[in-house]
Amino acid sequence: MKTAAKAIALTLTLALAGGAATAQSVAKTPAPAAAAAPPAYGAPISLAEAEALIDRAVAASRARGFRMAVAVVEPSGELVAFARMDDTQYGSIHVAQKKAWSAARYRGTTAAMEARVLAGRTVSLANEDSLPIAGGVPIVVGGKIIGAIGVSGAAAAEDDEIAQAALVRP
Repeated sequence: MKTAAKAIALTLTLALAGGAATAQSVAKTPAPAAAAAPPAYGAPISLAEAEALIDRAVAASRARGFRMAVAVVEPSGELVAFARMDDTQYGSIHVAQKKAWSAARYRGTTAAMEARVLAGRTVSLANEDSLPIAGGVPIVVGGKIIGAIGVSGAAAAEDDEIAQAALVRP
């Protein structure tokens, strides 16, 4: 029994020593430069503008053979317009809306949120209000956020490509 206790104590000592070394090396890393402030909020997107975005997202989805759910929200994150293509998985309904909500409320793309999580900022996962999965993009007009679009139904990177494509006016 004494041998097992010594092995545990040695393991804990080595773990603590390794943790201290890691903490010292992290402390020496310079802080990243401050990011630019996100755009301010503007007047909410109109229904006509939201429907046009959805139409472009659906057209881009069809062209690539995807079945998508597309949500457009105003800056508060409240739904303005929504479409679910035929045979889209039902889970994508909520996911598209949550991606749009997250992009609007946090004034940034959900792809950037996802990148931070993948880089190790896992504390973001504790926030029930955000969905750090690519496919949510703020809608910026005249330097102001007027809403956000969220897309779900394919892989996250493809969802993001469709959301970005919808933002390009013909």
